[in-house]
Amino acid sequence: MRLKITAALSAALLAASGTSALATTITVATVNNNDMVVMQKLSKVWEKETGNHVKWVVLEENVLRQRVTTDIATHGGQFDVVTIGAYETPIWAKRGWLDKLNDFPASYDYNDLLAPVRSALTVNGNMYAVPFYSEASFTMYRKDLFEKAGLTMPDQPTYAQIEQFADKLTDKSKQQYGICLRGKPGWGENMAFLGTLVNSNGGRWFDMDWKPQLTTKPWEDAINYYVKLMQKDGPPGAASDGFNEVEALFATGHCAIWVDSTVAAGMLEDPKQSQVAGKVGFAKAPIAVTDKGASWQWIWSLAVPSSSKKEKVAKEFIAWATSKQYIDLVGKTDGWVLAPPGTRMSTYQNPDYLAAAPFAKQVLAAVQSVDPQHPTLLPVPYTGIQFVTIPPFQQIGTTVGQDIAGALSGGTSVQAALQSAQDSTTSAMQQAGYLK
Repeated sequence: MRLKITAALSAALLAASGTSALATTITVATVNNNDMVVMQKLSKVWEKETGNHVKWVVLEENVLRQRVTTDIATHGGQFDVVTIGAYETPIWAKRGWLDKLNDFPASYDYNDLLAPVRSALTVNGNMYAVPFYSEASFTMYRKDLFEKAGLTMPDQPTYAQIEQFADKLTDKSKQQYGICLRGKPGWGENMAFLGTLVNSNGGRWFDMDWKPQLTTKPWEDAINYYVKLMQKDGPPGAASDGFNEVEALFATGHCAIWVDSTVAAGMLEDPKQSQVAGKVGFAKAPIAVTDKGASWQWIWSLAVPSSSKKEKVAKEFIAWATSKQYIDLVGKTDGWVLAPPGTRMSTYQNPDYLAAAPFAKQVLAAVQSVDPQHPTLLPVPYTGIQFVTIPPFQQIGTTVGQDIAGALSGGTSVQAALQSAQDSTTSAMQQAGYLK
């Protein structure tokens, strides 16, 4: 009798609490960018609705990539949801490391996803990741500083003009820097910007025979320009600054110009986080000799590793976090200016978002105009604008980024840095079988 009473009481308590004995905890690995911090906070809504739980692993960008790549490649099963991009998705999908994400409810509305974004995450007709936010790159600048100096930012600036503006707007006695750019080494950190700078100078990572091109004139022109500009007009210690560090510098009023991700616009226009909200102007990414590959494409996306044992709940979380309803939730709780950008056409048809985000149309145009299939002035055997969609590129891009960071900090010359980069890239491509 006592056993029966105990069992009945236990069942009653579960029913009364509204929880299920089958509640699942999933582990989500993500980057410590502002939009993901918002997702982490709002996940409590999903937990309350479903009774499930999320364990968060929030990491700096370079560390996230290393941890997730290692876990995926070894089938470690540490994560149920991973934050990856348009670089990893096609490579990992072809290796069978990711689950397909084609079976979300009709309300998810796959057709609402922007075509270039959806295409980048699709392999052989199947989606293996879905976009949390997507970005191109463009030029952000302080309208008030430009006006005070009698300067006008054109809709399509050149890098020569950017240097002229930065020279005139630098006042290091006031900790005002004419330009702030990424310097932290990493294939997705300093090399994200530098890849577009090289493209715009007419350069490429490899020729059609996969021979590295890092000692060619376009590379030399691009990196000499970058190092010279940053040393005279950039902040001190720039070789340690990644996206988050530069965003903080700009938001606290220390930068006149910043060329970087379109996703930064939302935070910079949020008066709760930015001291320069309402003072920021936006223009296209600068060009040098060509506009080919001058603006990058990146898509921070959510995916389910095939090693996850909690696929069903992981998919349910992803469907929620990348839905129209989630974007609406962010708009209503944190402000429409912070809604995840660059993924859904419905966002750019929403009058609340358009009223809050003066940059919306420029971001949409930038995201829709990128062409990762034809990223450079000269022909190349790869896809990808600021990255090369081949497995060895993670190692190559980060090693090259370290060489260039050395030149930026004054530890080596640009010529020596590029020769070292050329040598290490040639060796990596030989080991990977691309070169004999």
